[in-house]
Amino acid sequence: MQPLIIDSHCHAGKGDGLAGPWNTNASLKDYVQWCKRSGIERTVLFAALTSDYTRANAEVARIVRRHPDRFYGYAFVNAATDKGHIFDMVRTAVEEYHFCGIKIHRHDAPISREVCETARRFHLPVLYDVMGEIATVELLATEYPDINFIIPHLGTFSDNWSQQLAFIDHLVRHPNIYTDSSGVKRFDLFKMAFERAGAHKILYGTDGPWLHPGVELSKIFYLDASPEQQQAILSGNFLRLTSRARARHSFLPHSQPFL
Repeated sequence: MQPLIIDSHCHAGKGDGLAGPWNTNASLKDYVQWCKRSGIERTVLFAALTSDYTRANAEVARIVRRHPDRFYGYAFVNAATDKGHIFDMVRTAVEEYHFCGIKIHRHDAPISREVCETARRFHLPVLYDVMGEIATVELLATEYPDINFIIPHLGTFSDNWSQQLAFIDHLVRHPNIYTDSSGVKRFDLFKMAFERAGAHKILYGTDGPWLHPGVELSKIFYLDASPEQQQAILSGNFLRLTSRARARHSFLPHSQPFL
């Protein structure tokens, strides 16, 4: 039997910048077809980088609402420009959109206590791209031991060996620090993270829709992992980390055809 596969890291919708695909347009048209060919059944969506996450979260919510048996949603927030409004933004995302996590990016601003305390209030994991600022992970892990932080790309998308190596130590030592496989190019470090920290600390992710989900998936299958370990990485860890949030909204209406 094929294991359930959930891509835990994918952007969707339009940004309002033109610096690159990440803040311009995250179209799912090709991505959905790639997932079908690769056996990926579900995906976690959050906005492209933008200056207006209230609008962007609503756009993602429309996609999730049309395809509730295909997509989960995370609320994207900017710790600086959304300051003072983050609780209300996340409450809307949880109670109205049925989202099950928070996404934040160091490109916008460093994470704040407001973000962390909001995550605590709603029992949500936080997916935080630290952009290589690995020392921050120590503070998050120790200041908020009851919050689960997913630090994607082994700490940096820029393929910095020393930063990723340093991050693995945090992944091993702190029970509330996790990572995802998205965009990790150095397979030796990815395998080291698996062997040292364990399968229970890694989530399959792609950083779609720009990275091919099938190509990213192959990294998981090349690990020397048991079927149980593979299942944990491919979907089990995500389901565990979001279980309290998802339990609020267990009923899923019928999905509409993807357009």
